[in-house]
Amino acid sequence: MTRRLLLLLSLACAVGVGAIYFAQAITPLIAAGLGTSKGAAASVVTATQIGYTVGIFLLVPLGDRLPNRQLLVTLLALTGLELFAAGAAPTLPVLVAVSFTIGVTTVAAQVISPMAAGLVAADRRGAVLGTLLSGSTGGMLLARTFSGTLGEWLGWRAPYLVTGALTLLLAAVLTRALPAVTAAAPPGRDPYRALLAAPLRLLRTEPELRRSGLYQATVFAGFSAVWTCLPLLLTGPAYGLGASAVGLVALVGAATMLCTPFAGRAVDRRGADPVNLASLLGTLAATAVLVAGGGGGAVGLVVLVAGTLLLDVAMQSGMVANKTRVYDLGDESRSRLNTAYMTFGYLGGSVGSWLGLRAHALAGWPGVCALAALLAGLALARHLTRHLRRRLRPERGGGSRHEAAGAPDPERALLLSDATPDR
Repeated sequence: MTRRLLLLLSLACAVGVGAIYFAQAITPLIAAGLGTSKGAAASVVTATQIGYTVGIFLLVPLGDRLPNRQLLVTLLALTGLELFAAGAAPTLPVLVAVSFTIGVTTVAAQVISPMAAGLVAADRRGAVLGTLLSGSTGGMLLARTFSGTLGEWLGWRAPYLVTGALTLLLAAVLTRALPAVTAAAPPGRDPYRALLAAPLRLLRTEPELRRSGLYQATVFAGFSAVWTCLPLLLTGPAYGLGASAVGLVALVGAATMLCTPFAGRAVDRRGADPVNLASLLGTLAATAVLVAGGGGGAVGLVVLVAGTLLLDVAMQSGMVANKTRVYDLGDESRSRLNTAYMTFGYLGGSVGSWLGLRAHALAGWPGVCALAALLAGLALARHLTRHLRRRLRPERGGGSRHEAAGAPDPERALLLSDATPDR
């Protein structure tokens, strides 16, 4: 894992994640260009997100059985071609259908992170994952600005075509840049149905996976609740701003890109748990700041931006810690572990958005912040309770009861090995 390769993989993460989000900024342009309503055009974004969830579940586990270079390059190439098809879509139904397929194949970031974790020593894993997450964060936050600006100049099709060309170029470069070890097929011959079932079994048998998933689901749920309701606050009577203000606030969050590598190095030096604790405490502090930013005015807007930035940093730092802990559970099952972890997190985010809208309807912006604080508090209580139990009963330690006794867990060994269920 050279610095050049790490930067290249970070760029691939940015492009892959950006392909999910950039349509949000050009929905009005799509509506005008295809002669439909803005509400109907928003189905393009929904279709992409649904496809992304499907891709995580169906394609990411293949990283444990297919050559990583071949899988990654194929996914990027398909995404590039699909982006070209979207840019040439004659009608909205065609665009929605193609957007779903874009979501399915644009899971490059979820293939890259387990692959990269296997290319570095354990004491560098946190730093590498933090850098890759910086790329994903940059893609998520900057994609809206990129597509909105380019779309205003050249029309809604231009962002699709430019991103498609960049994705195909990345696929070609990675074909030569990825090391030879990523072109070798991982050992084992588990059938595809076993790969799909493995994440659920791992959730059942791996307490550290469940714990990491719980932390991510609760914090990401609060994060999603805040960002779902933030446009309602900014465009409401407290501020009376336009929709573009939401994009500017999100752009400030790009500073998170500079923080996640530091979080990764902290995980390498101190372990995942201290970073998780800081992340949860930071999330609680962010909700307090966000409440204070709900009053309107210039000062309120500055406070609100500071709160969103703190929330972004806390959530992303926690994700670095969680992923590092999850990838340490098994060298040959990282893609399946990542599938289980990310599915857990995205389900939390979906539920958080739904709960956030209802909290806003009942109690306004303070209700949304209280919801985010409650969710983070649940994770913090779980975290502190675990450490208290370990202090009172140190002989149990972490992991499974088999590991605590010094013996391997046979069920865990089977799930994390390349053996088929029949064996």
